Amino acid sequence: MTRHNSYGKSSKGAQKRNVLKRYERIDVLKKLGRWVDGKNLKVTGLPKTPSV
Repeated sequence: MTRHNSYGKSSKGAQKRNVLKRYERIDVLKKLGRWVDGKNLKVTGLPKTPSV
């Protein structure tokens, strides 16, 4: 029995993602100096960030 092509290859997870998760976006904002712990309490509606 063969595997269907839509399952992809095992190296598919190693591809670069162009969408960041929320905690990754907060890390990028911290590096850019646009996030201050304690001051920024809202984690929804985050500004767009460049992908790493």
